Amino acid sequence: ALGLVFFFYNGGFFQANRASLVPLFVQVPRGLSFLVVPVITMRLIAEEKRSGTLEMLITLPVRDSDVILGKFLGAWGLVLVLIAATALYPIMMFEFPWDLGSLDSGPILTGYLGLVIYSAAAVSIGLFLSSLTDSQIIAFFITFLLLFFLHMLGTAMSLGLPAAGETVVNFISFDARMNGFIRGVINLRDVIYFLSITVGCLVASFWALERRKWA
Repeated sequence: ALGLVFFFYNGGFFQANRASLVPLFVQVPRGLSFLVVPVITMRLIAEEKRSGTLEMLITLPVRDSDVILGKFLGAWGLVLVLIAATALYPIMMFEFPWDLGSLDSGPILTGYLGLVIYSAAAVSIGLFLSSLTDSQIIAFFITFLLLFFLHMLGTAMSLGLPAAGETVVNFISFDARMNGFIRGVINLRDVIYFLSITVGCLVASFWALERRKWA
């Protein structure tokens, strides 16, 4: 699906007439948010609750924080494998076998850095929402809707928002936060934004797991 979008959507890569992988870094986060992350995270905690294995899991000699961190690292690791697979695009097009010419490596490296920390935030959101329900389907749809909102919020800027509204949108929108990485700029505020979401959702997931002990 990514290949079809990259090579054919809006004319595709070969009709762009420039050696740029910007479309790749624009479409990968959306593909992850709209399908991959909701599917991977929907059953992390929800399925444990539904099947009744969560009680057994939290009675093992491990801390609840270890359970949450282990679930997160497992899901995030799988997403990182998928992100790493996309490195075949620049390698095959600009090194071997096609060798289309030279490519500025700076925006590629920062783009992948953005994908790594963005994916951590997206997975942590999915994990947190999975910890709030015992239904995989509910966890999937809520995760999908929230991540869809955080991406598509950026399109609201084209609707002529006032300056204050545009500032809020730029602060929240995942697309707006990824723009700097795509251009080859590492903005500390964008890094802190994604890392804050990751840590906040992991802490919230831990609290949601702890809550069951007092229910």
